[in-house]
Amino acid sequence: MKTLYIKMVLLVCTILSLASCAKDDSLSNLNVNAVQTLYEPINNKSVVLQTSATASVYFEWEPALSEDGALTLYQVAFDKEGGDFSNPLYVATADNNGANTHVSITHKQLNKIAALAGIASSATGKLSWTVISSKGVNPKVGAASNTLEVTRLAGFAEVPSSVYITGEGSEGGSDLTNASEMKSISDGVFEIYTKLTAGKTYYFTDANVGTPRTFYTDSKGTLLEGATPCTVATTGVYRIDLDFSIGASTMTQISKCEFFFCPLNQFQFALDYVGNGVWTAKSEPITFKQESWGRDQRYKFRMTTVDSSGNPSYEWWGAPASLDSPPTGVDSYYNLVPADNSQWNDKFKLASEMDGALVDMSVIMSASGPYTHSVKKVGVQ
Repeated sequence: MKTLYIKMVLLVCTILSLASCAKDDSLSNLNVNAVQTLYEPINNKSVVLQTSATASVYFEWEPALSEDGALTLYQVAFDKEGGDFSNPLYVATADNNGANTHVSITHKQLNKIAALAGIASSATGKLSWTVISSKGVNPKVGAASNTLEVTRLAGFAEVPSSVYITGEGSEGGSDLTNASEMKSISDGVFEIYTKLTAGKTYYFTDANVGTPRTFYTDSKGTLLEGATPCTVATTGVYRIDLDFSIGASTMTQISKCEFFFCPLNQFQFALDYVGNGVWTAKSEPITFKQESWGRDQRYKFRMTTVDSSGNPSYEWWGAPASLDSPPTGVDSYYNLVPADNSQWNDKFKLASEMDGALVDMSVIMSASGPYTHSVKKVGVQ
């Protein structure tokens, strides 16, 4: 009985093995024709790429005939102009996991493909594209290929995930490991509040170790890749914004940060810049204003900026408009958002214990977290 059982098991295994081989053999013989006709975009279509995340180009083609009449899978392949697609620069899977005869490819992705083809930022060049059809095996390169002319974005095809500022003119000096990290405020956009020293050089990197990529800005505010050093004419605190998606930068000098006490419509003291995007005031007196309904403790902040000619402008920072209560004990209460220049809107309220106190106050605009501030009682008047 035992011998019979063993023989039956061996027979079943043999049958399954033969079935598997037959299945594999049938798969190896599944063929599909090459795509014959490309519909969209038409040959030699010209596209000026845009920075919008939703901007895209629609690709569509004629279905390919398959040997078994069942599902065919498609990929759009890109190569340099005139390339034979034997080693394509990039392939994009069609919609519906490759089953559809169309796909939309974003402008930002096309910008990266154009960079792989050697087309420079802001320059115009041509790509060749076709469609590869297959059943998962035996892929066939399309019988037709089209040319797509693209004008690249001014920005970078590969946007760094982190950005730092370094160099002898920066706060961290020329030691790369002490470079100051910039804050990522949106896709491809980085910002920092930092002090720069006149006449001394600084530049930007995508890491603070090893041999990172380096970037610089020219006199027109264009953001470029390379090791060209930057300088400023005036020592001071600056807000620097780098937008890698469009290859642009802005610099704004911050000359003052002040505490504004709403009840008196008055700037009561300035906070001194101490480094790493932080302004601090020490042992400043706080006295609420007596009103008929009680003690008024509302406040916010104002920064003064200056242009290259020394002309001032003002930026206000306060609370979200919906906030109208004393501190809640939650750190996020102190988060700063841009505010208007009115006496009463977008204000915070000091905790009741701050009335008649001496306080340490800081405005914190660093990359380590949300823009925020702190108020600490350190004594009494």
